[in-house]
Amino acid sequence: MLYRRFGKTNLKLSVFSLGTMRYLGSEEIAQQTIFKAIALGINHIETARGYGNSEEYLGGAVTSGLSVCRSQIYITTKIPPTPDAETMRRYIHESLVRLNLDYLDCLGIHGLNTWEHLDWVKSEDGCMQAVREAVAEGKVRHVGFSTHGSLELILAAIDTDLFEFVNLHYYYFHQRNAPAIQRAAEKDMGIFIISPADKGGKLYTPPAKLRELCQPFSPLALSYRFLLSDGRITTLSVGAANPEELIAPLQVADNGGELTQAEAIALAKLEQQQNLALGTEKCSQCYACLPCPENIHIPEVLRLRNLAVAYEMTDYGQYRYGMFENAGHWFPGMKGNRCTECGDCLPKCPENLDIPALLNDAHERLQGKAGRRLWG
Repeated sequence: MLYRRFGKTNLKLSVFSLGTMRYLGSEEIAQQTIFKAIALGINHIETARGYGNSEEYLGGAVTSGLSVCRSQIYITTKIPPTPDAETMRRYIHESLVRLNLDYLDCLGIHGLNTWEHLDWVKSEDGCMQAVREAVAEGKVRHVGFSTHGSLELILAAIDTDLFEFVNLHYYYFHQRNAPAIQRAAEKDMGIFIISPADKGGKLYTPPAKLRELCQPFSPLALSYRFLLSDGRITTLSVGAANPEELIAPLQVADNGGELTQAEAIALAKLEQQQNLALGTEKCSQCYACLPCPENIHIPEVLRLRNLAVAYEMTDYGQYRYGMFENAGHWFPGMKGNRCTECGDCLPKCPENLDIPALLNDAHERLQGKAGRRLWG
């Protein structure tokens, strides 16, 4: 297991962190997973107030005795932004009680997704007042934020200089937040990548086409190596629901060097395939088409279409597409069938894409069951 400095926190975290969003079932299995992760070298466990019973399950593991000293294991919990300090004080207290902890190594403001959330954070008497008090009292040692927000919002949050780390989406198949990675690194912030196996492409169950293109690597291993080869990134979350799900990810946990020639060739094959399969229908994710009068997140809809057409990642596309109109500020935007063909986006597109037709095609390919987050 490799360990990297988590930015200005100066914590040395394992390059894989145990995420606990999927601990919604058995406490026994959850604790077995926690103990197995620690035995395999993971020293950072991340949970959240909103992750079902995960704080209680982790607290039970703390009470029953971790296999290492408390000072050798780092625990992060995340709490949503609040418009007032008193609510945040109560939330911090409740999380510490559930976790059976005297202090948190890291507290993340969870889901800093909207400009209103950022206003709450920047307010003198908002939630950060309570966070600063908790730091002064030794209840919290380091403060960061997690986000599913726009690139512009993420950059603005980083530039407040209120935070020591950031949890964000960045994957081979979704590199929109590359400027945020760079800005965070310039600020010496720890960088935590959210759910690269799941949100990064459902890579634990890849389609045959993607498996073929990634040979001799698995899509999951190649995706992890793309991230681990970037020394600015500290740690990747692995959301194992049981001990067995830790095995495949950790096979690359000791490999953080530059991409090998074979890995670079495999990634080049992916790029070549996308260009070949999509041709003049490829959306390059420039975001020039926004805003849409119908609030359709055009680039994200077309990104999912890109992946479905190029790599047969339809299952992943349906999974994410189903979140539109069902997940609030965690996954904002309307579905492609809301397009009225107003034409507002057409002159903005530097590639002259027939965006209304592509949105309709994306909807036909990706419509399925409505999705929702595992928690509210």
